[in-house]
Amino acid sequence: MLFLDFMQSDPAEPVLVNGPVMLRPAVSSDYRAWKNLREKSRERLTLWEPDWTAQEASREAFQRRLRAYAHDMRRGAALPLFIVRSSDQTLVGAATLTHIRRGASQIATLGYWIGAGHLRNGYGLAAVEAIVDHAFNALALNRIEAACQPDNHPSRALLSKAGFHKEGMARAYLLINGAWRDHEIYATIAARQDAS
Repeated sequence: MLFLDFMQSDPAEPVLVNGPVMLRPAVSSDYRAWKNLREKSRERLTLWEPDWTAQEASREAFQRRLRAYAHDMRRGAALPLFIVRSSDQTLVGAATLTHIRRGASQIATLGYWIGAGHLRNGYGLAAVEAIVDHAFNALALNRIEAACQPDNHPSRALLSKAGFHKEGMARAYLLINGAWRDHEIYATIAARQDAS
C-alpha cells in the first residue's frame, strides 16, 4: 500500500493505493461523475442512508461539500476520500473517517459506499483496508468504529473481512429516511503494545 501526505499532495493525486483502487480527496471536476453515480445508486443507497433532494445533489451543494471537506481535513477532524478504480480513474464510491478524536481516545468513525455497477469487485474491501491502515499507521489512531444496519449483510461481511469485530447494537442510532434505525457497531483496533 502507498501512503502519501494528504495535506501536502495535489488533491488530484492519489492519497492511498491498494490493489484495484486509489483513494483521494474530491475535486470540483468530480461533480458530474459523483452526481451520476449517486443517482444511479439511489435505490440501493437510500436503504442505508438518508435520501437526498435535487438541491442537495446540485453543483453548488457539491462545492459547499468540498469546502467543508477541506475545512475538516485542515483541522484533522475528518478524512473524506473518493474511491476511484486504479485502472481507469472511474469513480466507484467514497470512504470517510469522521469524528476523529485525539487525546486519550485516538478514535474515528468509518463510513463508506460503493456505487451501483461496481459492487462485488473488491473495491469496498480494498478501500476500507487502505483507509484503516492509513488511520493506524499515518494518523496514529488506535480505534476505528463503523455502524451498519443489521440487514445490510454485504456491509457486515465487508467489515468482518477487513478485521472489524461486532461489539453490540445501538438502538435508534441513525435517522434514515424518517425512521430511527438500529445499527450494529463494529470496531477494529491498532495492533500495538499498551502505551504504559
